[in-house]
Amino acid sequence: MFEIAIIGAGPAGASAALFAAKAGKKTLVIDSGKSMTSRAWVENHYGVNEITGPDLLNTGKKQARKFGAEVIDDTVTDILENGENFTIQGDKDSYEVKHIIFATGAMTDLAEKIGLTVIPGTEPRIKLIVEVDNDGRTNKERIWAAGTVAGKSVHTIITAGDGASVAINVISHLNGDRYVDHDILK
Repeated sequence: MFEIAIIGAGPAGASAALFAAKAGKKTLVIDSGKSMTSRAWVENHYGVNEITGPDLLNTGKKQARKFGAEVIDDTVTDILENGENFTIQGDKDSYEVKHIIFATGAMTDLAEKIGLTVIPGTEPRIKLIVEVDNDGRTNKERIWAAGTVAGKSVHTIITAGDGASVAINVISHLNGDRYVDHDILK
């Protein structure tokens, strides 16, 4: 049983996974390999001079794994409510989880299928987004959304920051107290 599952390993998903795993939460990342970042050249991501999208995606997954996230390649086909948990059904396997973070970029088909409220997109070429509150909560309890699918800009730095922010909100919810992650030089 995973405490937090993130659907999508683009900048929002990998960043969410990094924070969740580093906070000690049993974290699963399910990635279909369809991130729009896989076609990007990035020169506007703080802390990075320049990087290819594929290298940025690989770095994000590597960072999440470093802190214990399990990152798997699968395509989620359905999500079923199972009491206080969810069963995520993929093409390859199924996964039991407590909380879900949608970080599916421009893809909303699964969100619509499971009854999340979608609204018109706010970015060019993004037709629909999942409606969320300021913390990233959707209309379904324990399902959150981050990044472009939640109406944030498609820029990698912005979606990565939103993924981290939503993960912190989920961690805080699970802990019952506001979570802060600040490392210091040793």
